[in-house]
Amino acid sequence: MLAAVAESPGRLADVLTVRDVDGPAAPGEGEVVVRMLASTVNPSDEVTVSGAYGSRTSFPIVPGFEGVGVIDAVGPGVPAGAVGRRVLPLGSAGNWQQYKRLGYSWCVPVPGDLPDEVACFAYINPLTAVMMVERFCRPGVRNVVVTAATSAIGRHLAELLADRGVMPVGVVRGTPGRAVADLSQWRALVPTNDPGWRERLRAVIGPQGIDVAFDCVGGGVGGDVFTLTAGGGVFVHYGLLSGTPLPAECFTGQNGARVELFRLRDTVQKDGGQHLSGLFAPVFESLRGGRLRTAVGIRIGLSELAGHLRNPAAGHAGKVLIELQR
Repeated sequence: MLAAVAESPGRLADVLTVRDVDGPAAPGEGEVVVRMLASTVNPSDEVTVSGAYGSRTSFPIVPGFEGVGVIDAVGPGVPAGAVGRRVLPLGSAGNWQQYKRLGYSWCVPVPGDLPDEVACFAYINPLTAVMMVERFCRPGVRNVVVTAATSAIGRHLAELLADRGVMPVGVVRGTPGRAVADLSQWRALVPTNDPGWRERLRAVIGPQGIDVAFDCVGGGVGGDVFTLTAGGGVFVHYGLLSGTPLPAECFTGQNGARVELFRLRDTVQKDGGQHLSGLFAPVFESLRGGRLRTAVGIRIGLSELAGHLRNPAAGHAGKVLIELQR
């Protein structure tokens, strides 16, 4: 079968090759083989291949944490009727290959009315957004700030907050050509390339401070947003796009605000995947209603992936959809 393999840690575009490899062995007890249909590229793939999680990453590795496929074969202990079922194969990397062997408990059934190109993106950004809003946006929360507001997950957070009658304030880099999907869902957008952005954000938030901040940037921007978080408020830190940690003073608790580190992996990995279908129920419901959708910017076959990463298509908006059987 064809697989994308990173032989050693490094920049994904530098270390990834697509080549023929042996197909998976027959599934063992409680296992299945999934014929992968579609996958995509996420920052989590870049970070993993970089070697940042050295203690839990062995090379060579087939990346790919997100995707959709069809169960092609089952091992002992798995219902024969599972064959042909479309699923999200979770719990590990390995989706950038044509067939993936994994435990059946890590396979989340996909509703039949969701196309592959929608189901493929149901995991990382939508599930993270749903879980964070449910966990941290209790009744009474009004002042919400979202960093990296033009990102896919920023769009998802705005959609979910709108359902609760909350219009967040978005912090953006001000990059030309990057914009939020629906301006009407945001109370204000504050670009950090404006030297006075901190004062503008403070004025928009007002003296009461931020109730909840969702930050995937970290570094100085995250630290500055944290200083505006109200006493008793919560600063939810779930990513590090800047590559720089939050300032140490964010963790002292001096202003009464608390930092919550949200890691999707911590929730997904508990109890061997037995709880996953319940976690995805609100995500699938939203996707059916046309929300939490991810725009596809370009479609490529697996054989084209390495070349695309080295020379990404210029000007396409949206995510890459890898069609694995093409």
